[in-house]
Amino acid sequence: MGDQQPKGDSVFGLSKSRITSFEQCPKKLWLSVHKRELAETQAGSELRFSGGNEVGDIACKLSPGGVMIEAQPDLKVALKQTSELIAAGHRAPIYEATFSHDGVLIQADVLEPAGKSGWRMAEVKSSTGVKDYHLGDLATQVWVLEHCGIELEAAAIRHIDNSFVLSTPNDYRGLLKDAPMLEEVRQIAALRGEVVASAREMLAGSEPSLSMGAHCLKPFSCEFQAYCSKDMPPPPEWPIDVLPRVSRSFVEEMAKNGIHDLRDVPLEALKQEQHRIVHQSTVSGVTYHDPVAVAHKTKEWGFPRHYLDFETIALPVPAWIGAKPYQQVPFQFSCHTELTDGSIVHRSFLSIDGSDPRRQCAEALIECVGEAGSIIAYNASFERSCVKGLADALADLSPELTAIAERFVDLLPVAQAHYYHADQRGSWSIKKVLPTIAPDLDYSDLEVGDGVAAQLAWLEARSAQCTPERRAQIAGFLETYCERDTRAMVILLRRMTGATEPI
Repeated sequence: MGDQQPKGDSVFGLSKSRITSFEQCPKKLWLSVHKRELAETQAGSELRFSGGNEVGDIACKLSPGGVMIEAQPDLKVALKQTSELIAAGHRAPIYEATFSHDGVLIQADVLEPAGKSGWRMAEVKSSTGVKDYHLGDLATQVWVLEHCGIELEAAAIRHIDNSFVLSTPNDYRGLLKDAPMLEEVRQIAALRGEVVASAREMLAGSEPSLSMGAHCLKPFSCEFQAYCSKDMPPPPEWPIDVLPRVSRSFVEEMAKNGIHDLRDVPLEALKQEQHRIVHQSTVSGVTYHDPVAVAHKTKEWGFPRHYLDFETIALPVPAWIGAKPYQQVPFQFSCHTELTDGSIVHRSFLSIDGSDPRRQCAEALIECVGEAGSIIAYNASFERSCVKGLADALADLSPELTAIAERFVDLLPVAQAHYYHADQRGSWSIKKVLPTIAPDLDYSDLEVGDGVAAQLAWLEARSAQCTPERRAQIAGFLETYCERDTRAMVILLRRMTGATEPI
């Protein structure tokens, strides 16, 4: 279905996904066919494919009574099965209906009968709306289907409706909605023959010579970027876009003046104080650090201080009553509580069996942070939203959770205003700041080292195929990772105020 991992298409030369690659960058398609071994795994792709597969399964269930065309063992078999169904007058949904025209093979996610002899085709996407590249995907399918004699009465992008709320277990009616696009994409489909001919001619030739640019990232981050960049002139050691949120126009203005390295930018050209701090620290190699200001900004943060971090899962297909698509649901937290005497207590919560974690998480949180003290987070708006989400889902606990949400204070803006080390390279991500203050506590030694890895670990652990031994191993990885985040906050605040004692 839409957003699933590509299925076998090599024997037929071109497919919907390959045409999308060609339109993004001809070199990307050429490399994916001739030098596939050079591709690098893209961060988050597994998460995207997992969600796409689940949405595809739901799409089939919401259009019941159909026949699934199996792609294995050979797509030629899928073509034959589809052709036989159509020829026999089949008038029920067909999933993964397989067609080929002019060497281009497509598999229509859902093909539904419409009228006496027509069909309605849906391209299923796990996004919450229509994206530009979706139109190209749909146009390729319309082009193939209509050249195969299929009478299309409608063609749509079938995407997630983000207003959907799960109210009955496993009842996903209303999760997906159609964006009709047939007439719009026919204009694109009319030119598909030319696009296909160009792609085939390009594939028959030698590797295209194309410069890197914005197309390397849209609509997908290209897996061949490392290969394409190997023959390019080395970038400056400190590119100007190290400056946080610097405008593209400023970078281009500097380039026109022959300035490409941040260290060569005149200080007077920088109008933002944060940019001046980053520039001066980069030029001098001296860390910008104002411990007095940090102590002043945080002196009202009451004890006991609770350093809190959540890990969440955002499922495209909500699994629990009251949840919406892509809603961030916390399945884990770590909390280091600092008492007035400087001692530290660590507590945590983790749920990875796939059951609804919200009530247990909320109850554990209420017990953990009590009614007193500041709750410190790094980018507190996220943690606060998680707590508010729990309050919305659990009416009986809403008063306590709402009170907790009001106690958050944020360490991130304090760090942004009063601490900078050149090795952060313009980022105040905790994973960038921590190694500059506590080099022995970076994240490189962890099996789970970031939020995406944590979500993938949760998905693996909740699977019925996950053994108890593996689930216990995953739990250990997640506990270590989340604990590192809150320990890091304790250390950051202590070091930024000038304290050096370990925890």
